[in-house]
Order: sequence, then structure tokens, then C-alpha cells
Amino acid sequence: MDMTQASESGIGTLPDACGCGGASGGSNCAPSGEGEREQVLSDHEKYVFSSIRPYYEEPIVADEGQGVYLRDINGREYLDFFAGILTTSVGHSHPEVVERVREQVGRLGHTSTLYLTEQHGTAAKKLAGIAPGGLTKTFFTNSGSEAIETAIMAARHYTGRDEVVALRYGYSGRGAMGAALTAQASWRPLTTGVTGVVHAMGPYPYRSPFGELPEEELAERFAADLEEVILTTTSGRPAALLAETIQGVAGCILPPRGYFQRAAEIIRRYGGVLIIDEVQSGFGRTGNHWFGIEHWGVEPDIMVMAKGIASGYPVGATIARAEIADAWRGKTISTFGGNAISMAAMNATLDVMIREDVPARSAVRGAQLRAGLDRLAERYHWIGNVRGLGLMQGMELVEDRASKEPSPRRATALLEACREEGLLVGLGGLRGQVMRFGPSMLVTREEVDEALARLGRACEVVEAKG
Repeated sequence: MDMTQASESGIGTLPDACGCGGASGGSNCAPSGEGEREQVLSDHEKYVFSSIRPYYEEPIVADEGQGVYLRDINGREYLDFFAGILTTSVGHSHPEVVERVREQVGRLGHTSTLYLTEQHGTAAKKLAGIAPGGLTKTFFTNSGSEAIETAIMAARHYTGRDEVVALRYGYSGRGAMGAALTAQASWRPLTTGVTGVVHAMGPYPYRSPFGELPEEELAERFAADLEEVILTTTSGRPAALLAETIQGVAGCILPPRGYFQRAAEIIRRYGGVLIIDEVQSGFGRTGNHWFGIEHWGVEPDIMVMAKGIASGYPVGATIARAEIADAWRGKTISTFGGNAISMAAMNATLDVMIREDVPARSAVRGAQLRAGLDRLAERYHWIGNVRGLGLMQGMELVEDRASKEPSPRRATALLEACREEGLLVGLGGLRGQVMRFGPSMLVTREEVDEALARLGRACEVVEAKG
């Protein structure tokens, strides 16, 4: 199909509730839901953990979504270029996903793994069909955090070892194991009690301690640190290396060319397995391939996924080579993992992705988005670095390009200015200095153009503030 056209008739638009047609980014929408909004805010303040901190000085109360558009409870419409943290992969409330979930809910909701279901087996087969290399067997859970913990346990069963190497700047979820693997202080609120986890240097070219070097040489320096960490902070017998293809929460950090090839060689030479995290980068988002790791021609031993796998429904997946999966002999269960409703959502999402060829779409629309971000970087001195693949892009803000001092104040200001323009984007980075972009992979040319126009106006506001 023509990549410049909308994917399906009626997808990507919301019914006009206020007469503005969405042309102004919703600024003319009447605040008909203000009372309801205040009640929602009050309920959250009184009854929800205060550690849940919404974006924005005035939190958005989401009410309705369709395609790349989100509407709040007041009726204001936003162009969503963060997709629920890169999760609504085929857009909000895709009609095919909605219909197949609705059908499954009316037929069978839950059995756990006590019985087999067609949806469960079909989902596992479809995943094996697009996964790289010899990855064939899947364990389904509810989230990326659980998928990662499953992968670590599988690696330990298979190797008979305990120690795991993760990367600095990485993010691996909110459980005890996930927090131990994570290497960002703000996401590790307490000292972890999990042992056997060490961290190698994160391959962050823009903030490399090795200075300006050719990519291949830079990759070798980061890989050398990985080997030194194994030799100095482990027993020399690690079970696994865990790495995100692109470090999302860290601010869309893309490793230098050659890093993953060397990292895979090193961990396997010491008897460990390679676990690749595709929770954010998977399912065509990086463009031209189904999974980000395929850009480097590396085949993982275990791979974890979540988020976009079911376009917002709770599914985590750990897929492994058969001999690794079969090495897990003890009993294990996930009560809601692989339930029929979530599997129906996953099967529908994958069907849409395959039919729409989202890897190709992400490459085309991602190139369009990247070109627009690069143009902004040429105009504003405080945009220090633009990076990413496909529809997973980051823009790092600095005080000045010479010092590369992170500028979280500008990032926060730009986030708020984007919201005023009716554009939703994300924040990332160790100091909250990186703008993140990851819309639905069915986003159209016109929608990318509109997002860039709104982002450009927001940049003008930040520039004026200094």
C-alpha cells in the first residue's frame, strides 16, 4: 500500500465533540468535563500511591483515544506521539483489536495454564514465526518486568550459574529483580537485596568517556569494559548479559556499530547467554526489521517483549531457544500470563502489524520524523543530539553544545509547551533531559507533519524563554 496514506478508513480520528475539528490542537474545546476532572484528581490524590507521578504541572485526565489521537475528560484533543510509552503500537482502540477482544470476552475469559487454549498456542506460534534465529518457545506473563525476570531465571536454569551482567543506564522494571538490573538512581529507590547482578558501561556515544572516536573503535572500548567487568566483579562464570537494543528510559540511547557483535561474542566466550530486551524497540518500531537487534545481525539466546506486543493489553513474553526453554524443569505458572483475552489482543495486533507491514512503515515515517528533528537541531543550539531508529527517536537537550551540560529545565519547558500545542511526547535520560518520540506505527505522513509543526512552535516558546 502507499505509505503516505492513512492505513484504514476511519482509523486515527476521533468524533468531533466540540466543533473545533481538532484543527487547533483542541485549544477551543469547551471544558465540559471540569467537574469530573477535579473528582478524578481528588480520588488519585487520596487513594493512589503518591509515587505515581503524572507528567505535566496540570495532569491530563485521559478519556478517549483513536489512532494517534487522545482526548481528555474536558474534550481537548491531543496528537499522541508517545503512545503510552511506545505501547499502543497500532494506535488507540484499533477497531480490529477491539472487535476480537470483545468477541473473546464473550466466549472465554480465563483458565490460567490449567488448560490449553487456541489463542495461547496461536500467539506463541506467530511470535516464533517473526522472531530472529532459533528463538521458538515462549513463556507469557503480564508485563516487561515479569518477562525479564523469567528470562533471568531461564538463563540461570540453563547455565547452572547465578551472576548476571546488565548495562548502566538500563531500565528493567519495577520488581526486586528489575530494580537490581536497572542502573538509574531515580528508578532504584531502595538498596536492592538481589545479589549476583553487576553493571558494565552503557554504550552511550554522545556521552562517551572515551571522547570522539570512530564508531567501530568506540564499540571496542565499550566491549572491553564489559569483559573487564566480567573478569573483575564476577566469578568469571556469568549466566547472562542483559541489554536493551535501544535504551529507552535512558533517552533512546543507540549503541555504536559493532557493539552487540562484540558483546555477544564476549558473554558466550565466558559461558553465558545473551538476553536482548525488545520491550520498547520490538515489533517493527525501529524500521525494516521486526526486532531492533536484527539491525546488527546478532541472534539472541533469549529475547523479552511487552508493551506494543498487544497494543496496550497486558502481555509480556520471553522467547528462547528450545534447549534453554526446556532446561527449566521445576514447576512454574503465571496466573494471568497467556490468558485468552490478552492473547486475543496480541493475535489481533500481530495480524494488523503483518498486514500493514509495520517494519516498512516505521522506516518511512521514521525517516520523515528524523529529518524534522534534525532540522530543529540545526536551528536551536540547545538541541545537542538527535538519535534513534525508525519510530523510536530521542532529542537530547543541553545548556550548550560545547559543555554538553544536560538541560532538564529546557526539557520540562518543552514538554509543557508541546502539551499547550496539543502534542504529547515523552521524557527520558538520567537527568530528564531527553525528549522521546514513539507514535503508533500506523501514523500517517500528514500526522507526522502536523506533529513536527506543533513541536516547532513549542521550540519557539522555549527559545523565547532562554
